[in-house]
Amino acid sequence: MDVATLRAQAIDWASDCPLTTLAFAVLGAGWLGSYVLSFARMAVDLARPGIPLKRFGAKKGAWAVVTGATAGIGRDFALQLAAAGFNIFLASRTASKLDEIAQEITAKYPSVKTQVHAIDFSSASADYAALKAALDPLDVGVLINNVGKSYEEPTFFQDLSDQDMIDIVEINVNATMKVTKLVVPGMVSRKRGLILTVGSFASLIPSPLLAVYSGSKAFLSTWSQALGSELQGTGVEVELLNTYFVVSKLSKIRKSSWMIPTPKTYVRSVLSHIGVRGGAVGQPHISTPYHGHAPVQWVVDHLFSRQFWLDYNRKLHLDIRKRALRKREREAAKAVKGE
Repeated sequence: MDVATLRAQAIDWASDCPLTTLAFAVLGAGWLGSYVLSFARMAVDLARPGIPLKRFGAKKGAWAVVTGATAGIGRDFALQLAAAGFNIFLASRTASKLDEIAQEITAKYPSVKTQVHAIDFSSASADYAALKAALDPLDVGVLINNVGKSYEEPTFFQDLSDQDMIDIVEINVNATMKVTKLVVPGMVSRKRGLILTVGSFASLIPSPLLAVYSGSKAFLSTWSQALGSELQGTGVEVELLNTYFVVSKLSKIRKSSWMIPTPKTYVRSVLSHIGVRGGAVGQPHISTPYHGHAPVQWVVDHLFSRQFWLDYNRKLHLDIRKRALRKREREAAKAVKGE
């Protein structure tokens, strides 16, 4: 029996059963209505103001700790939190770069105190005891878990070096947990605190050719939700920031657009939408606050199958890989000619 015959029989059956037709119509309307309501909730959520930073100690002597603070999103978190009235503690690998951003903050905001702490988050033997000793005397009101590592280019798992694999997990997962564990007890005892962990859309959909990075970000999403639930009622707010593309060295994108903001624009959006779910409608302790990213997450969450998005990501990353390899070949050819 062909498809046309089956369709005709189904129409005949439905016409003979008006109650069934009505039931299907109601179900269809309900399904469509739930999508419309979900999108409307997202739009309304993005329009409302977030939790004021004063709740976490802004202009009251509290400190904001920022990891990976010397460039991109981390740098702008440091600058904008200083502007909001937090003292700033900067933690990253290169001491000279930390000193530069600290001096910039001091020049712009003379009343803001700064401290820097050089630490290699890629090292499993990093001296977290020294970091703890530096943080313990401080009234830490905000923690920005920004430090992270991705691939130089999309790479098949079997071709990824062991060191890159280890570094991605150590930086994205272990360092984030270790630093968070250092500040949570103080936040709980003071009954206030904000923990923002910079996530990625790679946690929404598994990302072929970025398998380890994608897995590390998926871990952070699950961990943040669990931690946020544990800390409910303590005054400590936990949020995983679902982040799409942002102009940065990590993303290798140089030109901004409505969908791809500069770090400054992105951070401003985050800090004005604390506690706002945005594109992560109905997802506890997850926020997609930037207006150009929120609709993208809504589409991923509500439209098409997981297999569709998995295939889409695979094709996307294969294309990026091909372009990266061609660029490398061109640069190698130029180098040979220049010799």
